[in-house]
Amino acid sequence: MKPLEGITVLDLSQFLSAPSATLRLADLGARVIKVERPGTGDICRTLYISNCDIDGDSSLFHAINRNKSSVTLDLKDPASRPALERLVREADVMVVNYRPGVAERLGVDYETVRGLNPAIVYGEITGYGKKGPWVGRPGQDLLAQSLSGICFLNGNANQPPMPMGLSIGDLFAGQHLAQGLLAGILRAKRTGQGAHVEVDLMRSLLDAQFEVFTTYLNDGHKAPERSAINNANAFIDAPYGIYATADGYLALAMIPIPRLGELVGCEALQAYTDSETWHTKRDEIKAIVAEHLSRQTTAHWLSILEPADVWCADVYTWDKLMGTEAFKSLHMTQEVSRANGTRVQTTCCPIVIDSERPHGGPAAPTVGQDNALLEA
Repeated sequence: MKPLEGITVLDLSQFLSAPSATLRLADLGARVIKVERPGTGDICRTLYISNCDIDGDSSLFHAINRNKSSVTLDLKDPASRPALERLVREADVMVVNYRPGVAERLGVDYETVRGLNPAIVYGEITGYGKKGPWVGRPGQDLLAQSLSGICFLNGNANQPPMPMGLSIGDLFAGQHLAQGLLAGILRAKRTGQGAHVEVDLMRSLLDAQFEVFTTYLNDGHKAPERSAINNANAFIDAPYGIYATADGYLALAMIPIPRLGELVGCEALQAYTDSETWHTKRDEIKAIVAEHLSRQTTAHWLSILEPADVWCADVYTWDKLMGTEAFKSLHMTQEVSRANGTRVQTTCCPIVIDSERPHGGPAAPTVGQDNALLEA
């Protein structure tokens, strides 16, 4: 039995952030009923990150909506109200991710919902919270990343600010929402008291930077200084970064510079005996490392560094990663199917509980495929 079996989640959210939270609840056994607009459904169905169309829906939609049911309701139509209210009364959890004020206009805000179901755990994600001068800004991941400061942690010093290659604001917010919802479910089951869980992209992005942001707050507000060469962390000394080799790349984490020089046969590195210079002369040192490592293959350097217990790694493409026995042992991919036979290759829940991984389908629903649930 999965941990959340018996929990019903009413999911009025769309796009990526909140649906990623309800995906995790579905993986853990909750019954997730996705409420979509008639006809077009969740906008994410047509939000393509490539030209990969799977049975009429985007690969992004499939990635975050498996194991969910779909019903269609026009929330602006009073005729839909009785069916919606019945779903609310029967739910343990309800999730939305509208701009501030929209839930109130649609009559699906927390106060209204709590009036129908006092024990409900209500979760919502916004871009920047519900107060302050940024309330009206669109809660879009790239924009939130740009305002959060995180883009000045990526890339080299001579490059412009660079966003992460993933929608990490959405993803962190989704995981934070899932955490808050689980805490609310626990309290509701213990005491009968519901909860109002609020998450926003900006706070989630700031929380994701807790390590470096805490350094900034306690170190005279010194701005992060990206390395000009192979930057991987604006606050960590040389040689931290990814280096080109004769045939690929090598990732190097923390190691005393003289020790690195000794292992790889680079006398120039052995001269940096003062650990302060590993930061003050970071780019100088990394330039030496970069030139030296380019002389031999990745396998050559790994054969020297790994036996010496140096923190290092090859840098894989997805193709190379998926060809390894290590990847296969993780069982991180699975195949799920729709009722019409469409098969979808996707990821698998990473959480192991009682030595078992939640897995399986069905695949993401078609629009309104479960409208029978609306019948009284």
